[in-house]
Amino acid sequence: MLGVDPDADDAEISRAYRRRVKETHPDQGGSREAFMRLQQAYAAVRDGDVELAEDGSIAESADDADAAARTEPQGPPPGTSRMEYLDYDVLADYGWEIDDDDLFEAASDADLGPGEYGRLLVDHDETLLEAAERCGFAWPYACRGGACANCAVLVREGEVEMTQSHVLPQGMVDEGIRLSCLCRPVSDELQVVYNVKHLPGLDELRLPSQQF
Repeated sequence: MLGVDPDADDAEISRAYRRRVKETHPDQGGSREAFMRLQQAYAAVRDGDVELAEDGSIAESADDADAAARTEPQGPPPGTSRMEYLDYDVLADYGWEIDDDDLFEAASDADLGPGEYGRLLVDHDETLLEAAERCGFAWPYACRGGACANCAVLVREGEVEMTQSHVLPQGMVDEGIRLSCLCRPVSDELQVVYNVKHLPGLDELRLPSQQF
């Protein structure tokens, strides 16, 4: 389950858990059942309730299995945030406005492709742009250094930390505009509208790029 040696120390087990939890999490293509089994196994090893076998597996009792079946995933895995994202380009097709209170609820009910709407996990040490690219999405960008607005996103909910931008006016930052190449997640949950480079005030801050 954890894929570690029987004599693994706490640090090795913790690293293995973080790796496996990303692989099994439903937001990363895993299953709810596998994610819950992993959580239960890690908790049992951490608390000393079970020991690792020679092959690194964990003997699970019937009581453990029943407890796992009752356990619901609680938030994103440690060291990550869950980002719900939406492509700004689809708003006009559905008559949505970027400041609609139910924008993401409406998007979740619509028949949108994975590049237009979805959820993904962002490591706390990677930027939103890097996370999107790791998941196979081609979000807009140009300089990757904060000198243009090609990668601009609107953070609707949640908190991110952005290193200094040399292009965004403070007024835009106050409205929730961020550069996906510079910002990293802080809160557990995020709602982000990406591809907002054509919003008023941002268009003239763009650079020529092949990533459109």
